[in-house]
Amino acid sequence: MNESPGSDGAPDPDPRTVTGPADTDAPPDTDAPPGADGVPDADAAGFHAAWAAMLRTGHGAAVRPGVLNPLIARTSELLHRAAREHPFRPDLAGQVGALLIDNQFTDPQLLADAVQLLQRRPVPDGRGPELGGAFAAGWAAALRERTLREQEAIRLAADTARQEVEKALRVSEARFRALFESAAIGIGLGDTDGNILAVNRALGEIFGGGPEDMQGVRVNDLVHPEDTPGVWEAYEELISGKREYFQFDKPYYRRDGEVVWTHLTVSLIRDDDGAPLYQVAMLEDVTDRYRLQERLRHQATHDPLTGLPNRAAFFERLEKLFEDPEPDVRFGLCYVDLDGFKIVNDSLGHDMGDQLLTVVAGRLENALSPLGHMVARLGGDEFVVLLENCRGEQEAVAAAKTVLAALTKPVVIGDHRLAVGASVGVLERRIATTTPGAAVRAADLTLYRAKEAGRGRWTLFDPKENARAVSRYAVSVRMPAALDRGEFFIDYQPMVDLSSGVMTGVEALVRWRHPQLGVLGPEEFVGVAEETGLIMPLGRWVLEQACEQAADWVARFGDRAPRLSVNLAVRQARNAGLVGDIERTLRSTGLDPSMLQLEITESTVVGPEDEALKALHALVDMGVSLSVDDFGTGWSNLAYLRDLPVSNLKIAGSFVGDLHDPAKDTHLGWRIVSGLVSLAHTLGLSVTAEGVESRADAERLRLMGCDLAQGWHFGRPVRPAEIARRIAEAETFENGLSENGSFENGLSENGSFQNGLSENGSPENGPSETGSSETFESGPES
Repeated sequence: MNESPGSDGAPDPDPRTVTGPADTDAPPDTDAPPGADGVPDADAAGFHAAWAAMLRTGHGAAVRPGVLNPLIARTSELLHRAAREHPFRPDLAGQVGALLIDNQFTDPQLLADAVQLLQRRPVPDGRGPELGGAFAAGWAAALRERTLREQEAIRLAADTARQEVEKALRVSEARFRALFESAAIGIGLGDTDGNILAVNRALGEIFGGGPEDMQGVRVNDLVHPEDTPGVWEAYEELISGKREYFQFDKPYYRRDGEVVWTHLTVSLIRDDDGAPLYQVAMLEDVTDRYRLQERLRHQATHDPLTGLPNRAAFFERLEKLFEDPEPDVRFGLCYVDLDGFKIVNDSLGHDMGDQLLTVVAGRLENALSPLGHMVARLGGDEFVVLLENCRGEQEAVAAAKTVLAALTKPVVIGDHRLAVGASVGVLERRIATTTPGAAVRAADLTLYRAKEAGRGRWTLFDPKENARAVSRYAVSVRMPAALDRGEFFIDYQPMVDLSSGVMTGVEALVRWRHPQLGVLGPEEFVGVAEETGLIMPLGRWVLEQACEQAADWVARFGDRAPRLSVNLAVRQARNAGLVGDIERTLRSTGLDPSMLQLEITESTVVGPEDEALKALHALVDMGVSLSVDDFGTGWSNLAYLRDLPVSNLKIAGSFVGDLHDPAKDTHLGWRIVSGLVSLAHTLGLSVTAEGVESRADAERLRLMGCDLAQGWHFGRPVRPAEIARRIAEAETFENGLSENGSFENGLSENGSFQNGLSENGSPENGPSETGSSETFESGPES
């Protein structure tokens, strides 16, 4: 039905359809939709020209320019927006299809040409298939609405004929017969017993014959295996008088055995008493549209390279599996990633990589599909195997082994024999215990555990390992913005002179107040910061904040202010801008360099020729002092102590902690500590002991000659206000030593500071963080 609007005897399309001049002499609209800067880009201009040329052929040749040109401009603009705008709006393409139908562009060839044109147009984010599908859906929906209006008109005409039969039977019958015989859609009349009484020529052609071939056929003979669920239930309700009509898409077998898809509308005709009398069926052949939709659906759910189901199809299948499952139903996932695939791409080219992926996909499909497992390609070199109704971990592991076995033989492509391997993360769970998204993430994390373990292997899901990985991932995701949000803060742990009991220094210890995980110690996030490079801005922030706080204490308390110790990460120490950063920080905060001590680890400098050594010497020349932190925990090279410009050695807290381990030789442990103190003093270094948690340990370290100590015995890491309070009360700690060598006012009987700590060893005032000294005695480095 392609009447040309604007031609003699036919009305123009509704002027509300498109906007534009009605002047028939208006020049052709050749303006392409503008690009992001308001100027038409080449792709848009080329597409606009091709689109306009397509619409001016066929039916468009008969449309007046005053109607056609605005239509071209409007539809081209909508398609350009659908292709380029963010967020993606496929409904704009659907509007274009509807506009074409509203303007009588109903030729199926036009639909095919338009979809091909949309597929050829380069669009971002892989929108091509969905754009074409949305256009076809809009076109089909509008065509259907138009057809339904025609069908409704037919139904009303048939009903009118029945009502007027007594007044003008001949006229009514003539009208109905003319409509029945000449209608473009198939029409059939049957009784409520299911006998087909009459069909028109169009209906006979749909079934591949003539009207006479339908004689003797019953409605129930037209069942098809792919009938839409509910169609026959609706039919029974109609012939029993419970409904007036129904509509479904329904397939039928033609006389030659082929399948024809139709849009079926069945209406009920009642007698004068309202009892069901006849049924009228109207069938529109929609086979071409159905096949087009099937092709588009396949393109949308299958990987174009390998032919495997794609990510969308996999998640659709997985989510369907999770709909109303039985309590004990299980499933399995094998998350597969090829080992070394990037090397193939980089060395032999992407074409070779694509061929390799195609072979791998074929092997996986052949090996696993016969077992009833779904194989899908998620993207790149990642595949996934879905096991429905899995019988346990053994079956999931067997599937993983099948994957590895399928890839053992080299892949021959041209002159190349490519060895291909894979790592597999295996997950097997009860459906009721997880969700689709969580299951895939868990399998993915398990896959990377397999890669870390050496590749070419499978690894089974471990809930504890997964929880740690998820927590680590959550930390890494949030960390970049945590500094800007002010989630980091610094506590300070006292460092006490063992000979006088006076707090002479504090160590700055960074904390992260995570909104979901609570307060995190540095061991929970510094490793991630080192890996991602965020240790640089974090370490710089810690240095600036701590120096500013130390300068404030100096301004308030003068000589009684403690010297500040700040940990320096390895990456910071090796940074060429280290000296400049510290110089600027000291200058901006006003802190005297002698009040700053930087703590480095044994791994900071790897030899006398290391460039980091020059920077450390420059810092010492500036007046900053250096301390070796956690000495003895690494492979200590004593020769480096001779080259390093350090003035202090910090004995690792693990040494002191091990002195109370019944499984270890306590006497030997104290001899090691004594030896470290003697070694440091021989080299002219002062010694600080970490992890001191009892009065007895503090006293023994003092007698060995250890200079400074820190640990819970002297105070946990606390807020700056608590440090200030203790400085203000420091006079009470300066009354000398008692006869037994302890501090009369510096230490109470239980070995803790009377004024600094409460009976349980924690600060009386100010918030404190939980955790041991070993856990928290570190800045951004540990």
